[in-house]
Amino acid sequence: MRNRAAMREGSFRHRGAELVYDDAGEGPVAVYAHGGFVSQAAEDRMGLFSWTPVLEAGRRLVRYDARGHGRSTGDPVDSDYTYQSHAGDLLALLDHLGISQPVAAMGASMGCGSVLHAAVRAPDRFSRLVLLIPPTAWTTREAHARAARESAEAVEREGRDAWLATRAQPRPAVVADVPELPPTPAEGLLPAVLRGLAMSDLPSLPEVAALRRPTLVLGWLGDPGHPLSTAETLVHVLPHAELHVSETRADIRTWGDRIAEYLSRPRP
Repeated sequence: MRNRAAMREGSFRHRGAELVYDDAGEGPVAVYAHGGFVSQAAEDRMGLFSWTPVLEAGRRLVRYDARGHGRSTGDPVDSDYTYQSHAGDLLALLDHLGISQPVAAMGASMGCGSVLHAAVRAPDRFSRLVLLIPPTAWTTREAHARAARESAEAVEREGRDAWLATRAQPRPAVVADVPELPPTPAEGLLPAVLRGLAMSDLPSLPEVAALRRPTLVLGWLGDPGHPLSTAETLVHVLPHAELHVSETRADIRTWGDRIAEYLSRPRP
C-alpha cells in the first residue's frame, strides 16, 4: 500500500500506554485514526482502499494504532477506550510530533469519533476533517452500546474464540468480499475495549454544529453499525460538509483518490 522504505515508525508513551505510529511522505500533515478492533496492518490487509494518492498529492501521512490495538499497548480500564480518551491520544500524538500548524484529520468508525472529539476539544489544531463510515450515534447508539456490553460479558464468561464463533452475522453487501480479521486487542483487553465503545458517542449536535472546518463524509450502504443516518446528520449539521456514499466495492476503492483531491482543494 505504501513504500515501506519511506515509512518512519515511531512510538511515544501517553497515559501509561505505548502508542505506535507510522509516518511517511513530506508536506502538510494528514493524520488518520482507524476503526475499532483493527489496526493499521489489519486495515491494509483488508484492502478497502489505498493511501498512496494522499502521499502522491504531497501530504505527510501519519497513521497510528489506537490504544490497545495492533502494536499499541493498553490497560484493562474501560474509560481508556472511549472516543474521548482516543481523542486525547490523537492530540498527544500531534504534541509528540511537534506539529504546531493545523492538520487534516481523518478517521473511520471509532476513529471518526476520535477525530470529532479532538476537533471539538481543540478546533484550531485542525484544518480539514475526513469522516469515514461514521458509527451509530445519538438516537441509534443505545442498541449498539447494549450489544457491546453484552459482548464484553460474553468474552469474560466464555473467552474470545467462543464469542467470535457466536458473533457471526451477515455483512453489508458492499463489503461482503473484504477479508474478515480477528480483533487486534488482546483477549485480556477486549472486554474493556468493548465497554469503552459502549460508553462512547459522537459529540452532541450543538458541539458538531460549532465546528467550522471543511469536512468530507464518506459512507456506504446497508451497514447497521455505520448507518447512513449518522453520515447524513453530520452533513446536515456541520456548516461546511459534503457527503459521498458508496454503493459498490469498486466505488469504495476510489476513496483514496477522493480524499487526496479533497485535501488538495484551496481553503474555502
